[in-house]
Amino acid sequence: RILTNTILSPTAKAAVKEFADRYGAEVATYDAVSSSALLEANFEDFGQLAIPSYHFDKADIIVSFDADYLGTWISPVEYSADWVKTRKIDMGRPRMSHCVTVESAMSLTGSNSDNRILVKPSEQGAAIAALANALGVTGTSAAGLNQRAGDNLSALARKLRAAGQGRTLVVSGSNNRSEQKLVNAINQALGNYGNTITWDNPSYQRQGIDQSVRRLVSDMNAGRVNTLILMDGTNPAYDLPDAGEFVAGMANVQNRIALHTEPNETTILCNYIAPSHHYLESWGDAQPKANSISLIQPTIKNLFLTRQQEETLLRWANSANLDVTAQQPYYEYLKNRWMGLAATGATGFLSGQSFWDNTVQAGVYNGGGIENIVLTAYRPGRQTGITSVANTDLEISFPATINIGGGEYFGNPWLQEMPDPVNRCVWGNYLSIPIEFDGDRRFQGAGQFAGLNEDESMGLADVVAVTVNADENMAQNATVVRQFGQMKNTVALPLGYGRTQSGKVASNGSTYGTNVYPWLGIDEEGHTVYYATNVAVSGAVETEAEFACVQYHDTMGVTGDETMEREGRTEKVNLDEIALMELGKGYQGALVDRSIIRRGHVDEVSQFAEELQHEREHHQKLNSYTLYPYEEYSEMVYEQGHHWGMHVDLNACTGCGACEVACVAENNVPVVGKHEVFRHHEMKWMRIDRYFYGDAENPNTVYQPLMCQHCDNAPCENVCPVAATNHSSEGLNQMTYNRCIGTRYCANNC
Repeated sequence: RILTNTILSPTAKAAVKEFADRYGAEVATYDAVSSSALLEANFEDFGQLAIPSYHFDKADIIVSFDADYLGTWISPVEYSADWVKTRKIDMGRPRMSHCVTVESAMSLTGSNSDNRILVKPSEQGAAIAALANALGVTGTSAAGLNQRAGDNLSALARKLRAAGQGRTLVVSGSNNRSEQKLVNAINQALGNYGNTITWDNPSYQRQGIDQSVRRLVSDMNAGRVNTLILMDGTNPAYDLPDAGEFVAGMANVQNRIALHTEPNETTILCNYIAPSHHYLESWGDAQPKANSISLIQPTIKNLFLTRQQEETLLRWANSANLDVTAQQPYYEYLKNRWMGLAATGATGFLSGQSFWDNTVQAGVYNGGGIENIVLTAYRPGRQTGITSVANTDLEISFPATINIGGGEYFGNPWLQEMPDPVNRCVWGNYLSIPIEFDGDRRFQGAGQFAGLNEDESMGLADVVAVTVNADENMAQNATVVRQFGQMKNTVALPLGYGRTQSGKVASNGSTYGTNVYPWLGIDEEGHTVYYATNVAVSGAVETEAEFACVQYHDTMGVTGDETMEREGRTEKVNLDEIALMELGKGYQGALVDRSIIRRGHVDEVSQFAEELQHEREHHQKLNSYTLYPYEEYSEMVYEQGHHWGMHVDLNACTGCGACEVACVAENNVPVVGKHEVFRHHEMKWMRIDRYFYGDAENPNTVYQPLMCQHCDNAPCENVCPVAATNHSSEGLNQMTYNRCIGTRYCANNC
């Protein structure tokens, strides 16, 4: 057997297929964050084991059933780029899309939505059925759905019908085949296929079929597998819900071979390791969508005695298409496949060599002609129907994270130190509990509210014991974060943490966070279920003394003990009073003259802009009060042809944090680790703060990007005691790092 995650490379899939054909090997494909049910539903409804193109830029109304399309679902970079086109305001003809998210835990998409409908994880199927019924699509039962959500979905159905055929888009992150088929039916009834959803350029970014890995685990435990080859990136001993059964089955496999780049929890169980090149040492290609194919070139020669995994498989298969005498055999294999494409006439180039040269230079080939090789076939089985609503008091969801994913990026300290956009925590996963939780139970600290009182408990947060399915042997501890936007009687704990083998970040048993994969379920069709219903959360069992959060307040405009009492109390909190002060209503009479962030309805944009003109003039006046001779300095800069500046469209910014990681990478900003973040010693040059207003259980969210002040008037320059930072003739801040002594006056002034 060969076990792999989704392979985007068509040439790599060709190499795997050659090996599989040579030895009659079966290929199982899985993804830690699975979209198997979506693939299967599309295969049954449209004959394609793929995902269609979703055009978020063409939809007037977007509805998401727990699909975090701006953060983690399928292709968030692609979807965000399209989504934002309908969120930028044309002052002459202002309009925006209307976005609704149905979820229990606040996701990045939910925080950017115009409306959130709160349902428990087990109610997702009933919520989809309720919308379908309201649209006249089906008679599927929506029994058990909470009344408020049902009313909101009925109102949403009326808006969807009023929007017109082909002007809406409904997506779902469910891993239930029946629910995904029902979403397909909803989109069909709304006329979205051929408009906001198209099949002319499908996505191959999810290829995992859950049934295939379930069969593999069964075959291993039955002694039917002699040799198991694990492709790079796979880690089934960690990221499967039945990882324990997988590990037990490996003991029955004689040859356990890992083609991994670095060790992980599964590699250490193998008796043979054929290490592959790092991806920056490798040639390759990628076909994320049918008509968009990229070539991958290495940036460095391999540093160690490794061999690219595709070449290894081709050598073992004695492939006639691999020239083992070549200096770079896999490079030649890749090149010949692409030149063969030109020979078919599909590329428009007369010469295969010309096509190869042009594609290498451009890096991307946009066109057809490259076959999508399906390595793992889908075998339709019995359909189990819509998930029934559980009759339990407390439920838990296990979402993927923007930074760590399903755990594959756990070993990257840049991403470990990237704050979660919603809870603003780093170096671990944290149990999100609602503001109103289990009657009058209170937790010391409870995340962002930790240590802002007078008892010097800064950075403290309670640790609780979490038990799923009443299995005390599987109970684990987790640090608590009290989270605005978390639905009552639900909690959430993200995937991807608690790894024990991941480079220098996790080794010798040390780790960050809690491994939740053992708590994931498997439904009757073999699909992974990313929530649990029979959940118990204890009182505090201990206190985490080094709670690493980069933001300790969630509202703006009210300070002092009153704010903390509002934020920390367990009874229902309404933040509307704070909202008036922190966000203002300018044109409707704000309580303060100036507010940090302004919000208004799209219909009031023109009036809103007029009211803000005086604020613009005020800021221009403030710019004249500077330690620099501003006019003289400006003239000097413009004469040299340089002037730097940046503005951020807050209608477009989703708060994803990609810019923060890019800044760390580009400027070699040091990663300081959990202990130093807890001490507020993170070295980031920029951050994106997140603030709430409105109802505490279902608040509105605003993101405030705080960029580095390198342009114009950098406040760090004025206070550095050792002149490590100065102003250049181009108007940029310059750093002399070996002068810096770490006083952090710069950060305070910033």
